[in-house]
Amino acid sequence: MKLNYHNVEFVKSAVAPEGFLKDGLPQVAFAGRSNAGKSSVINCILNRRSFARVSATPGKTAHVNYFRIDQKAYFADLPGYGFAKVPDAERRRWGRLMEAYFAGGFITLGVVIIDIRRDPNRDDRTMLDWFLNSGRPFVVLANKCDKLSPTAGEKRIGELREALALPEEVPLIRFSAEKGTGKDQLMAILDGDSF
Repeated sequence: MKLNYHNVEFVKSAVAPEGFLKDGLPQVAFAGRSNAGKSSVINCILNRRSFARVSATPGKTAHVNYFRIDQKAYFADLPGYGFAKVPDAERRRWGRLMEAYFAGGFITLGVVIIDIRRDPNRDDRTMLDWFLNSGRPFVVLANKCDKLSPTAGEKRIGELREALALPEEVPLIRFSAEKGTGKDQLMAILDGDSF
């Protein structure tokens, strides 16, 4: 689906399952560790500096934040997992929110964001297993590749594909929200027939 990414608006933050949007529009869900750069990736796609809020403190996205793109689809910015220093009760609330979102069948396309420099942890594998078992299309972005040389970045892509046991048909893109590396590949998927 071809989208005009300049025609974008923040719609709402869902703090509980009752707030999930259920109007039938496709939803692209952005998931990743708290410090992987989800908001920066969304801003990169939208060519905006700070449309999705970027925080110096990882884990600030505590709700499902919805952005409507061109009146045709939503970007859903999901709470980051793993790193955030939050009380256990809040962490459990996030977990219940995510379980309800994933169980709701809302996701049309998933964008899982990992830090290219970090080894995948149990949470990363859980997220990828969900997508693999769901049958829903998804792409993995190895973000922050600008922190590595191009040669080291390419080598790291091979290591990550093996560590994550990603099938060859799942795109794993070397990405930099800072420099725009890999953006064209991602946009081709977003503008393709995935949803």
